[in-house]
Amino acid sequence: MSRLKLLGINIKKYREQKALSQNQLAELVGVTREYIADIERGHKRISLKKLFVIADVLEIKCSDLVDFP
Repeated sequence: MSRLKLLGINIKKYREQKALSQNQLAELVGVTREYIADIERGHKRISLKKLFVIADVLEIKCSDLVDFP
């Protein structure tokens, strides 16, 4: 499985743990719901800046998002 897909899986997992919808996360991050959906599916590359913002919104360390098995 690609690292982009694994990153998306982790973002979705932590988003769901915070009980946030894709729309809510997108609004807090300042992007569209479609952007979040594409990231979660592993179809879109993400900048480090956006990765940091997502981690901050989810109240986790950035390293949690890139901790792949």
